[in-house]
Amino acid sequence: MEECVFCKIVNGKLPADKVYEDDQVVAFWDANPVTPVHILIVPRKHIPTLNDIPEDDHILAHIGHVARKIAQDHGVADAGYRFFINVNREGGQVVYHLHAHVAAGRGFGQYLIVFAVGVAMVWRKLVRLVTGKR
Repeated sequence: MEECVFCKIVNGKLPADKVYEDDQVVAFWDANPVTPVHILIVPRKHIPTLNDIPEDDHILAHIGHVARKIAQDHGVADAGYRFFINVNREGGQVVYHLHAHVAAGRGFGQYLIVFAVGVAMVWRKLVRLVTGKR
């Protein structure tokens, strides 16, 4: 936990552009945003993954409440936003300290479409390269 980047941010040992904090969570702008609004909500208590939350802990409900507030404060609640948690390596989790993403802006659905088209084009080129077909 001493080397956890999110623990360092929560404890003030690393800087972050914070947008919200209370006794349970800290929220700050993602260092590598994928959308114009990309904010992380991190519990102050170190919990490695969603799978590690104790059954009697209400942290997810609180994180959800904070996500709604952040979306409203940043003007994306009505237009729409994504709220998600990556779990473990194959689920896309990179930092093993539970955190939720609030991502929105400029038609986030369009980003997904552009990404899917890009992947399809790369896949087509790879298949042609492997099969020798033009």
